Amino acid sequence: MGLIRSFTLLLVLFAPAAFADGAYQVELILFRQNGEPAATNQPAPEDWAAGAQQLGADSQTPTALDGLANKLESGDGYKVLLHKAWQQDLSATPSKVAISDGQEQFGHFPIEGTVSLGLARFTDIDANFWVNQLDSHGVLVTSERMRQATRVRNGELTYMDNGSLAMLIKVSPVQPPR
Repeated sequence: MGLIRSFTLLLVLFAPAAFADGAYQVELILFRQNGEPAATNQPAPEDWAAGAQQLGADSQTPTALDGLANKLESGDGYKVLLHKAWQQDLSATPSKVAISDGQEQFGHFPIEGTVSLGLARFTDIDANFWVNQLDSHGVLVTSERMRQATRVRNGELTYMDNGSLAMLIKVSPVQPPR
């Protein structure tokens, strides 16, 4: 009888992580709030995507939060800078994806960053983005940084605030077709 209780306890401890693995839909909206960029002296590092897998065109999916992005864009003092959605396999071991937007110049994009996602009972999110100002020659002049980490429930829209930059992100399991 003690063996059955021990086995049941082990199942309870390890089952959430085992069942959490799989395909997830990730959607994020990076936006500026309060209208003006924050002045910073810290440019984006040359290795901004170190250790991250590039977000390929094959993993990108149509966005579902377009209505919300449109409301932000039409709202006073808000400007949507990046709106992307993709599918990603998640597990308890965090995986990092590099996301960029705009024309690459000398290894930098106007918007570049990484999102690290780890999954267990909740989703651990670590977002690290730079909004860069490049001069007419493509040289990085200044960067505005957003760095936030949080733990959220799957399927919930989450607001991450970092002063003049903010992000909405949603991580939901992909439902298998019936």
